[in-house]
Amino acid sequence: MLFNLFNRNKNKSLAPSPPAPEISGTIGQRLRNGFFSGLKKGWGAFIWMAKILLPVSLAVALLKWSGWLYKADVILNPVMNLLNLPSEAAFPILSGLFINIYAAIAILTVVPFSLEQMTLIAVFTLIAHSIFIETIIQHKSGINGFKIAFIRIVIAIVTVLLISLFLGDTSQSVISISEMPEQETILQALKVWGIDTGWLLLKIIGIIMVIMVALECLRWLEWDKYIYRFFKPFMKILGLSERTVILWVAAVIFGLMYGSAVILEKSKEGGLNRSELERLHISIGINHSMVEDPALYMALGINAFWLLIPKLIMAIVCAQSYRMVEQIRGHWKHSKGTNKTV
Repeated sequence: MLFNLFNRNKNKSLAPSPPAPEISGTIGQRLRNGFFSGLKKGWGAFIWMAKILLPVSLAVALLKWSGWLYKADVILNPVMNLLNLPSEAAFPILSGLFINIYAAIAILTVVPFSLEQMTLIAVFTLIAHSIFIETIIQHKSGINGFKIAFIRIVIAIVTVLLISLFLGDTSQSVISISEMPEQETILQALKVWGIDTGWLLLKIIGIIMVIMVALECLRWLEWDKYIYRFFKPFMKILGLSERTVILWVAAVIFGLMYGSAVILEKSKEGGLNRSELERLHISIGINHSMVEDPALYMALGINAFWLLIPKLIMAIVCAQSYRMVEQIRGHWKHSKGTNKTV
């Protein structure tokens, strides 16, 4: 049922977006239009998120209460040991990887991970999440799907390993079966789940509404073009072509799913060579949705530095490395062709 819901949302996100309304009127009228448009989009995004968060968090809360959540240590420990995490961390990581970060957040609300462990889980899922739908979007707009999925997962692992060096021991088990409170009834477990999830939903709806209203007001005031101009000089640092600035900003602000309409439409217009497109997709595959997704994890108390800076650095390193490899390959082919001519 959960995967059917995910598939329905995937189809909706890939469907053609309706034509944008004509922007006109006074500044006051535009702000009003942007405000109500942001509220509408924010509410829609919140409902979509809640439909995933509620059933997933409830299922995990029941698994935790029953004790089954902690009986997979033998199978999952070797995999999680690679990431310096306990076996229980596999559940939010796999949920984020194959469903989305909201499913991962739902699990973090009911399993008592330490702040350091939540940080590593958050970093992994921020880089590699919703792998099916986002791979499809990127595959359709300029890069091989298997290639970008492999890159994102590998970079997520490497980034978590590097960050774990600064966070101390994060491999300790969250809770053992013997430590689980035997006196807790299912009603008590449901009460705790309801309170924790309710507070999280309140935080999420506040974050979503503020972000969507701000973005829509910028769009209606036509100030978003100044954002594009601001970021254009930074493209060389990022290892990207200046011609990809609009696509990069769309992905960084809206994410690969929310900004998919812009990404798909602009990529179809052409004008970008294969190297430019692939560098763009490597960069935004690793580092996108720098506004909403980190903000949701910040609601759990995770430091913004770890949520923003490491994946931005890894995106720069990977895009610049790809550019250097392409240049070396180009020089090698050129010199080989010159030798043949001689």
